[in-house]
Amino acid sequence: MKYRILLLLLVIIFSINACQKDYSTQEVDWLIGTWENKTEDGTFTETWYRTKNETKEGLTYDRLEAKSTFIKNGDTLFQEEVILFKMDKWIYSVMASNQNDGKATLFTATTVTNNELIFENPEHDFPKKITYKIVNKDSLYAEISGDGKSQGFPFKKVN
Repeated sequence: MKYRILLLLLVIIFSINACQKDYSTQEVDWLIGTWENKTEDGTFTETWYRTKNETKEGLTYDRLEAKSTFIKNGDTLFQEEVILFKMDKWIYSVMASNQNDGKATLFTATTVTNNELIFENPEHDFPKKITYKIVNKDSLYAEISGDGKSQGFPFKKVN
């Protein structure tokens, strides 16, 4: 009888643990840091960092946030904020200044590995796909694409 109760308790504990969702950022933490793409047209910078978020249900989970800017001759020509969080899948939420009436555009992860992230939103005008690929510990390649167009950004880690 003791063994049946113990077995039942173990089954319940393992079932509860299996149902808990993993909201850690561990698999995407390689993005954390400041990345720069310097060209003669200006400097594009993305700074990624970990924050915490609390849901209405009281669940606290880690997420990544990024600030992106494009600066030329001291003038900020472009700015956006990104939130990367995990629900059932990783969601890339981006809000660019002066675009989309100040509303975030959501992209859903289609690939998540220890060196590549791909997010897609086939309903968005452009881009439809956002890719981040780690080249080495100090080098990252990002690309936006869709409808036969693409633009790539080689980044170097500066911090």
